[in-house]
Amino acid sequence: MTPPSKSAKKSPFSRKGAAAPTAEAFDMAFQDKPRVGSVVSVTGSHALVMLDEDKPGDDRASRPQLGAIMSVDAGASIVLGLVSAMSNPAPSLDPSVPDMRIIEIELIGEFTKPTINAPARFKRGVSSYPTLGDNVHVATRDELTALFSVNGAASVRVGVVKQDAQIPATVNVDEIFSRHCAILGTTGAGKSCAVALLLRAVLQRFPHAHIVILDPHNEYGKSFDGRTVVFDPQSFSLPYWMLTFDELVEVLYPGRSRDSEEIEILADLLPAAKKMNLGAAGRGGRLRTDSTAITVDTPIPYRISELLGLIDKALGGLDGARNGAPYKRLRSRIYTISQDARYAFMFGGLTVQDTLKSMLSDLFRIPADGQPISVIELGGLPADVVQVVVSVVSRLAFEFGLWSKGAAPIALVCEDAHRYAPADPNEGFAPTRRSLIRIAKEGRKTGVSLWVASQRPTELDPTILSQCNTIFAMRLANQADQEALRAAVPDASTSLLSCLPSLGLGEAIAVGEGVPMPTRIRFDALPGNAVPRSLTACFTDGWSVEIEDNSFIDRIVEQWRAQRMLTPDLE
Repeated sequence: MTPPSKSAKKSPFSRKGAAAPTAEAFDMAFQDKPRVGSVVSVTGSHALVMLDEDKPGDDRASRPQLGAIMSVDAGASIVLGLVSAMSNPAPSLDPSVPDMRIIEIELIGEFTKPTINAPARFKRGVSSYPTLGDNVHVATRDELTALFSVNGAASVRVGVVKQDAQIPATVNVDEIFSRHCAILGTTGAGKSCAVALLLRAVLQRFPHAHIVILDPHNEYGKSFDGRTVVFDPQSFSLPYWMLTFDELVEVLYPGRSRDSEEIEILADLLPAAKKMNLGAAGRGGRLRTDSTAITVDTPIPYRISELLGLIDKALGGLDGARNGAPYKRLRSRIYTISQDARYAFMFGGLTVQDTLKSMLSDLFRIPADGQPISVIELGGLPADVVQVVVSVVSRLAFEFGLWSKGAAPIALVCEDAHRYAPADPNEGFAPTRRSLIRIAKEGRKTGVSLWVASQRPTELDPTILSQCNTIFAMRLANQADQEALRAAVPDASTSLLSCLPSLGLGEAIAVGEGVPMPTRIRFDALPGNAVPRSLTACFTDGWSVEIEDNSFIDRIVEQWRAQRMLTPDLE
């Protein structure tokens, strides 16, 4: 039997089923690694390293690179840091005189050396700082493997570490959901593929999840191998009586002040309309029968016809001294909106029934029945309609988590989140913004997770971005977006973000609580049939042929006037 080669010797780092390494073995393993330099300066969370002269046999893989993970023997621990800058401050023109080469590393965490009672473990932060003259090495594969396997049973693989493609990049499922997650990057960087890949990896380990995707580009319906229920504008139903008073007012009077006469009248009459239908609604479900508890926000079915009847009754009871114009305007507005084809998913039902239980079951996939993901396709709907849908879905998710005390955790994935929660509080749909901010602030307590995907971090509400404790930053070329991201990252690893403009397709800077330490990763490739495909017009195809169909314009005008979008077949 041939003896094992030196390269095949057992790793000193703890692995499942293996004995914990001794401190002596740990030190010996560190000494066996090729040294690349020594510490010449330590300032807070940074250290300067002077590199040794290159040896003839060295290859590029063994040299420090920007973003590479380095290790420093700091006595009681092995300190890990990221290369944040490289320089040659005084280059020499004489090739026989070696240059002074300096790298700057950002100290991120450390491996505690094993003891009799405890194995080697990685932890964030540095308790034992390097000193001048300490040896510096490029982190080995064993160290990286031990580092990225610390998430344990709650972790899933999503890609590989850019520094060494043999090391799987893992994320902690509990952390990326309970503390929220953001996927940021410019158009074409691979955000949608990253979202699909992350969710597929989670579903492979946890098939009984409850996930809702707000899909403005209609691209996720076929990304999860039949494990989705797709709600399109024709199949999605969101009864108007589920709206809060603020949401209903925004539908009727976008941007209108809450102290206008029509809105005050509506606030007075709405509870009465709900009480009129309370008995009939109560027979369909176990609703509270105490009419004194009904407010303008109570989700109890009522009929638009009965609300209009109450307005007519109030209008008829006015004396000659009072002005009936506000009542007439309110009645006209309610009737117009209820007949608008764009709002057919709200007002289109022929009967009013208490469908809250069935809607919550279908929307949040409880039970999942092998389809744990709901995809709500919003593409093609008018912007104001989309805002209402996002507002109600996000609010229902939070309130369901609140009243269920997180017994069935829900994840809400919001694509193009800057549309619904803009940084400028005067823009967008106020109830939508408030609902998403509330989830970002309090969702962890109620078992509701928020994932946001955006190409413009500067246009996304900073409160939401700051609450996302795991961020996957993909290619971002805009300087303002990079600065917004630097202000939001939860680690001191902002130097990694200097690589954002040069990241390749499918690459990301992963920072936050969901990953062991900030690093550059490359996401795994999705199967061809799972790649999200959005509705994007092809100009070359459209301009290559002449439209000779005389009825083409007629059909377009008919759809336009009917306010009904026909979604083209993607096959």
